[in-house]
Amino acid sequence: IGRPLEFYFGMRGRERDARVHELLDEIEMGKGFIDRYPAELSGGQKQRVCIARALAAKPKLIICDEVTSALDPLVADGILKLLLRLQKIEDVAYLFITHDLATVKAIADSIAVMYRGEVVRYGSKTQVLTPPFDAYTDLLLSSVPEMEVGWLEHAIDGRRMESAGN
Repeated sequence: IGRPLEFYFGMRGRERDARVHELLDEIEMGKGFIDRYPAELSGGQKQRVCIARALAAKPKLIICDEVTSALDPLVADGILKLLLRLQKIEDVAYLFITHDLATVKAIADSIAVMYRGEVVRYGSKTQVLTPPFDAYTDLLLSSVPEMEVGWLEHAIDGRRMESAGN
């Protein structure tokens, strides 16, 4: 976390260390992680460090390219919640690049659907995710099965009825 502060802002010593501590607190890792090497961090912790490094420059926009793709669902959820919290604190916008429609639905205000490098659909979350769809958006959205509320109970009840019939 300290390297970008040194290279881009010329921070050294106590000034750099104070900003590193501040960033560690913001990403909910604490000072105990200050001397850790990347090999000593989990995937979620590494992602948090990447977020802290991006925030070090106090940007107005952060590009998040598949920010949750290599994380298990619980860790990914924690990262998304962290990003939403930091968005308010740091007054930063995000550009998410993702194939994960659950992430899109959870975090996006506006959505652009791209096909072969061209935007084929753009608008608010509601506009883009509500029919009618162009052919590619329809294919994209239908490629991800959505489970309806109560699906598990329905499946269990169906199995019970099958078992009772035997």
